[in-house]
Amino acid sequence: MTFLGFVWSHGALWLAAALALAIAELIAPGFFMIFLAAGAALTGFALLAIPGLPVLVQALLFALFTAAAVGLGRRWYHQSEVPTEDPQLNDRTSRLIGTTAEVCDAITAGEGRVKVGDGAWKARGPDAAAGALVRIVGASGSVLLVEPT
Repeated sequence: MTFLGFVWSHGALWLAAALALAIAELIAPGFFMIFLAAGAALTGFALLAIPGLPVLVQALLFALFTAAAVGLGRRWYHQSEVPTEDPQLNDRTSRLIGTTAEVCDAITAGEGRVKVGDGAWKARGPDAAAGALVRIVGASGSVLLVEPT
């Protein structure tokens, strides 16, 4: 058996790949390569337990272990919500609900534009002339739902 065959069959190559992927995750965090590292490590340990598996079986084990790691990671992320003081932090439209806006393009046939801060948003609601004040009562995507104040 050659040296490469020995390393391959004993999983050292997979464990080295796992270490390299884990280091890459530390250098450039994105929390994705860690799942690949887990799959490579589990494949390496499987080869230490069962030496001599064909390369195709090793690749299938790697894919299986990586998919399982991703599934477990997603489940863990969804179960461990981080409490926040501002749950609408990244939801711009819901942050606007309840505020007053000025109609900048008249709302006719139920559609127009309102000025919120320094930007203009599409709006739906009862007809209103330009310059009128409306209250934002909801949102549908990036379109604000308004009613007269």
